[in-house]
Amino acid sequence: MEISGLVSALLIGAAVGLLGRLVLPGRQHIGVLWTLVVGIGAALLGSLLGVGSTRGVDWIEWLFQIVLAGLGVAALDRALAGTERKPRISE
Repeated sequence: MEISGLVSALLIGAAVGLLGRLVLPGRQHIGVLWTLVVGIGAALLGSLLGVGSTRGVDWIEWLFQIVLAGLGVAALDRALAGTERKPRISE
């Protein structure tokens, strides 16, 4: 893989991660770095699903990647929310 391919994969992963985060309702309690990591993973996994190649922009592959990123962001948000223990206020 050349440098241009790596840079484009990172940019596409960042865009997919941010779009995946935008489609989720409410606020997510994960940082931008985790969003980018999830987006890059979703972009790689979505491109491996074997959607047939088309001319121009492959909208179906983008949709798969965004859905995977949304699921990944939601899962990571839920996993990290369980690790944050908030003290209970007893009356």
